[in-house]
Amino acid sequence: MKVVLLQDVKSQGKKGDLINVSDGYARNYLFPRGLATEADARILNELKTKEAARVHKAETEKAAALETAQKLSEITVRLTAQAGGDDGRLYGAVTAKDIAEALEAQHGISVDRRKLLLDGSIKAFGAYDVEIRLYPEISGKFHLIVEKA
Repeated sequence: MKVVLLQDVKSQGKKGDLINVSDGYARNYLFPRGLATEADARILNELKTKEAARVHKAETEKAAALETAQKLSEITVRLTAQAGGDDGRLYGAVTAKDIAEALEAQHGISVDRRKLLLDGSIKAFGAYDVEIRLYPEISGKFHLIVEKA
């Protein structure tokens, strides 16, 4: 009997999976506990619709990530910081949070600070290339300039 799982079932599958189980297992275990429903034409159509919606959403997000990556390649973000002496070292460090806030304030591009890939902490003035992981397999780079306040 073909059933669609309504919840995750150990050793059978995850929620939304279409599986083939014995009639007795379905009638005596899955159906009474509300873990599955019989796969009829309506349920199969709903599964196809949900899968199509998921694929469309993923394609839209990927297209938006590619567009953002293109915009980022032309952007330069400027940050100002205070130095602790004449050697050009900063009092603290420029963090991913600082960079994300500056990117949104200066260019209107909102990114999650955890998606910024920094080689290490930025503790000196100068120019840096910062990479952002926008989507799996898609990343963008922009220039960061840290100046003296």
